[in-house]
Amino acid sequence: MRERQPCVYLPASQRNGTLYIGVTSNLPVRVWQHRSNVVEGFTQRHQVHDLVWFEVHETMESAVTREKTIKAWKRAWKIELIGKSNPYWRDLYAEICG
Repeated sequence: MRERQPCVYLPASQRNGTLYIGVTSNLPVRVWQHRSNVVEGFTQRHQVHDLVWFEVHETMESAVTREKTIKAWKRAWKIELIGKSNPYWRDLYAEICG
């Protein structure tokens, strides 16, 4: 994965646990920040550290549009989205880092 690549991503606290959706241009660094609790906020409070889904985009504009769309979805739809590509909710962090 290129270091600078617009992405939409979903980390979770555990399988079927608390979800977060975000957008970034540097997925490995952003996920590391969540995992390391270096930024105070929702993911730190709820221990949302496992990257379970992400989607690469050509532009930041398309990534932000997709993030807003998914944020408006029902929780069940987000869980289904994760399940389609990652049925066991594996943490994908190692895959994006190397």
